[in-house]
Amino acid sequence: MGAGHSHGHTGHAEPTAQAVAARRKANRILAAVLVPLTLLTLAAMASLWPSGNKDGLTLANPYAAAPGVTFDAGRIQRVVVESCTPGAAGENAAGENSTTPGTSDSGASQCTFAFTEPDKGGNPVKVVINPDVARSHGVEVGDSIRYLNLTNAQAAATGADAPAAQGSPSYIFVDFVRTMPIVLLAILYAVVVVAVARWRGLRALIGLVGAYFVLVSFMLPGLVEGKPPLLLALVGSTVIMIGVLYFAHGFSARTSTALLGTIFGLGITALLAAWATGAANLAGVGSHDAATLVNISDKISISGIVLCGLIISGLGVLNDVTITQSSAVWELYELAPNTSARKLFSSAMRIGRDHIASTVYTIAFAYAGAALPILIIVMLYDRPLGEALTSAELSEEVIRTLVGSIGLVLAIPVTTLIAVLVVKATGIRSADGAGHVPAAPAVITADDVDDTGSLAAAAAVASGENDDADPPPATRRGRRAAERD
Repeated sequence: MGAGHSHGHTGHAEPTAQAVAARRKANRILAAVLVPLTLLTLAAMASLWPSGNKDGLTLANPYAAAPGVTFDAGRIQRVVVESCTPGAAGENAAGENSTTPGTSDSGASQCTFAFTEPDKGGNPVKVVINPDVARSHGVEVGDSIRYLNLTNAQAAATGADAPAAQGSPSYIFVDFVRTMPIVLLAILYAVVVVAVARWRGLRALIGLVGAYFVLVSFMLPGLVEGKPPLLLALVGSTVIMIGVLYFAHGFSARTSTALLGTIFGLGITALLAAWATGAANLAGVGSHDAATLVNISDKISISGIVLCGLIISGLGVLNDVTITQSSAVWELYELAPNTSARKLFSSAMRIGRDHIASTVYTIAFAYAGAALPILIIVMLYDRPLGEALTSAELSEEVIRTLVGSIGLVLAIPVTTLIAVLVVKATGIRSADGAGHVPAAPAVITADDVDDTGSLAAAAAVASGENDDADPPPATRRGRRAAERD
């Protein structure tokens, strides 16, 4: 099989002075770009850092209790459905309902009540369940709930010895207690990530905590104080990406390449988001939350919040595609170090095109899943599709999908090009730190790489796998494969 091909084999040799000089030059170029950019970003972050002053901002806390009112928690022991009218359905001394649940006097409305044992101890209390919760989800025995305890407030209003006002419930459902399921899911998530990705996964989780710190302490207060939303989003997002990439993946030319591609995609996304917010008139005032923010301060710009959200929403996927594409270039080059830059770029872009297709689906379905209630409402309106997609309810999600997708798609070829240029200049290192110097050029042709971008086919041709007498492969991956064979 090897008679028809003549391939040079990658040797194991000390790096030449020319290779060392090329590697140092490439690293100096990366540092010359990224170090000033990092310093400029940190300086901008320092100048934009919010003061934390919330004077003049008044927002009623829906969970703030009036004097005498407390928020208690407990576990449901029994659920009954009975008349909402007091006296229509009584209870015996044992607390059992004296009427059949679901029945009441003629014409009386039905209410759902949950007899709940307080976590702080004491007899079960009768908590009235909100009608929307009772209809949509319901409550079951064993559920942990949080409820409003009005008994002390009612006693203070009517007199210590006077009974509570007739018809006024003393215990009102507020929310479910979800602490345990969320904690269990968080632990499971951390265990799975660390088990599969090991120390890199642990570093990624710690980096995620740092990213949320930047979001909560810098970006959100900055929006409240009226800082420029475009600059705020760009600076905050760049700081997040610099931190999470280097912390999770380490300081290397590969990570620096991914960071450059990420910053490029972030810039494109920011420009498109700024243009789309104005051109499409994304006022963002259609929701109750937006109306609440508008009324508490003149400094808060809802359209600015929308703009910032368009940029932040694509960070995770953008980071994903750039680091994956950079790693793909390095792996391809390690398998076939003598591949020409043009062929290396073409092979990596085959992987990138598959990644583009899957990532576009990821963004679209992620936003669709988050907006399902809005989608159902729009569907029930029975409006034309074009009118529905451009409506105030859906236009923001549509533009978010388009802007984020364009930014990440353009970031892939740019990241690939930078990675190819860097990896060809720096080369790769063996396990003992020595560089791989090719004994003879072995160029992969278009026939050597199939249409699916198979790495195995490229590696087989470049390493001379099909020749009759093969020397031991020089790369770590090749040596492992040879040992398995």
